[in-house]
Amino acid sequence: TVQGVAKFIQSPACKNIVFLTGAGISCAAGIPDFRSEGGMYSSIRPEKLTATPSQRKLLGMEPSYVVERNLFLANSLPYHEFLRSFIVGAHERKWKATIAHRFAEMVHEEGKLLRLYTQNIDGLDSQCEKIPASSICEVHGTIARAECENCGSKMDMDTYISKVRSQIKDIEQQDPTAPAHSTPIACPSCGRNAIKSAIVLFSGDLPATFFLLKEQDLPAADLVLVAGTSLAVFPAASIAFDAPSSAARVAIDRHRVGEENGLGSRPQDVHLLGGIEG
Repeated sequence: TVQGVAKFIQSPACKNIVFLTGAGISCAAGIPDFRSEGGMYSSIRPEKLTATPSQRKLLGMEPSYVVERNLFLANSLPYHEFLRSFIVGAHERKWKATIAHRFAEMVHEEGKLLRLYTQNIDGLDSQCEKIPASSICEVHGTIARAECENCGSKMDMDTYISKVRSQIKDIEQQDPTAPAHSTPIACPSCGRNAIKSAIVLFSGDLPATFFLLKEQDLPAADLVLVAGTSLAVFPAASIAFDAPSSAARVAIDRHRVGEENGLGSRPQDVHLLGGIEG
């Protein structure tokens, strides 16, 4: 029960809590997820993107190709056109951290947050300024920073946003100041058209810190709290499944997630069904 979980969190037996969060905790902020019906991928219109006919055909067959690494390195414009409003909106803090984000911040203030692993790229976790950056592992990167996919050089975020605004067309036609045609954003260091938000692209590598921190954190965890994720994306989902048998595991979602991989098989496993915010 919720009361039982709350009692355990407040008890001396619960010293180290590991969070694993997903898109569900950001939906209450107004950010659609990528894959669900009505999500961001469902809105993609390949014919509006600056791409070759073969690239558009692939995007029509598989919308997630728009954030695939090989396509990005060949043509960075579909990525930027698809994510333009999201990149700019996140920078302007159009969306605010939710109660779920603030709960992790409260746990940190109680001295019990071992690590927050977030699969979200929206940067809302960083709005919880009481949580030090070292306590947050952005498993799939973040839209709140910019870097070159080719050489790794960083770009100042204000500079990047200025270039997105002035060089990338608005396929949603909401920004009257946007250019009519897109031009690539080049990296000042290597010259490649490979500057982007610091997110992990499909077929790209997860940050090495994820694997190092996971190995370090899980043996010490008393509670692994999973919120707003289907536990279908690996290796991020392994945070829940590789938790030690001594740790309690709590999954908060509208569905009983993770059962096919054993979540719910231990006496101290709990599924709390319902919306993240209530």
